[in-house]
Amino acid sequence: MTPILKIKILEVCDKKIAQKGTNVGISFYAFFKNKNDTPELLMEAATWWIQTHTLDHFEKAVKIKELVKNL
Repeated sequence: MTPILKIKILEVCDKKIAQKGTNVGISFYAFFKNKNDTPELLMEAATWWIQTHTLDHFEKAVKIKELVKNL
């Protein structure tokens, strides 16, 4: 995982957890704007989420944060 994506995921997870609590769920789309201006980064996130970890569409932000921190 590229450092840019790792930072982005951790920032979004922290923000969502702070706003909605530790039970909040997210998908990998949460890391991107509605108009995706970084398709390569989106594909990297999708590959990591779907192929590498076979995660469900929505997962707990705390789980994703832990996975990313342990890379």
